[in-house]
Amino acid sequence: MSKADELFYDKVNRAFPEAILEVVDFRGERTLIIDQAHLKEICRFLRDDDDLQCNLLADIVADDMLPDFPRFAVNYHLYSIPKNHTIRLRVPVEDPEDGPETLAGVWQVATWLEMEVWDLMGIRFKGNNQLRRLFMPADWQGYPLRKDYPLGYEEVQFSFNWQAIDAKKPYAKE
Repeated sequence: MSKADELFYDKVNRAFPEAILEVVDFRGERTLIIDQAHLKEICRFLRDDDDLQCNLLADIVADDMLPDFPRFAVNYHLYSIPKNHTIRLRVPVEDPEDGPETLAGVWQVATWLEMEVWDLMGIRFKGNNQLRRLFMPADWQGYPLRKDYPLGYEEVQFSFNWQAIDAKKPYAKE
């Protein structure tokens, strides 16, 4: 890994020795798997440290690892514009109703990114009182990116089967 990756790990490990659960290096990217209880203070530290300067929360995404436990994980992709370096923080989530604390106080864009994760995966962020549907209709039931969500199926129409597909379509009655 790069010197910047080692610097990130060393600084976070010195400031929060109990917070890092694991370090994963894969294809030139470093991921710090951290305890959910320390997420906000680590993010504030990464943003404010003069050597790290992670001043951009690029994205928040979630994973569903069904049937593993903990089932969910939330990934935070941080970027330092002055240092041109990225780091990923991964937080295991045991209960989607008891997710990580909101990072809106650290980066304002977190409010919207957390809404997206809630809308599609159902992970509720503590302190984010603006969670609402962004992509799905307001009356939608469930979270479509979860692995246990029922898959919809529509047969693909080709030139050889268009009549069979056409016969199944619900056209308006005249």
